[in-house]
Amino acid sequence: MSRGKKLDLFIGGELGSGWSEVEAHRTEVPAELLAPEKHLLVFKREKRRGKTVTLVGPFALEKSDAEGVLKSVKKKLGSGGSYKAPWMEFQGECSEKLRSLLEAESFRFKK
Repeated sequence: MSRGKKLDLFIGGELGSGWSEVEAHRTEVPAELLAPEKHLLVFKREKRRGKTVTLVGPFALEKSDAEGVLKSVKKKLGSGGSYKAPWMEFQGECSEKLRSLLEAESFRFKK
């Protein structure tokens, strides 16, 4: 092949022929806002880059209220965390401490 010619390849795949785009899996925020006493929270544990992350949720609070709860819990725990609606993420394995702190704020948990 000489230097000046372009190679034109076409591999006949199109999105319209039975293929579809994959959408990212998102957990939706509940439509109605709930009081802390009406929440039924669960714990999830994930490994991210070899470290454990504890997830608590789903929360049905306004973003400002949820971030206020997150700030107070992070301060009492002494660890980092973030709020990604409707879940709160905390660094490390801290589910026992989290349960007692959130129950003091009048949240409930599933058995």
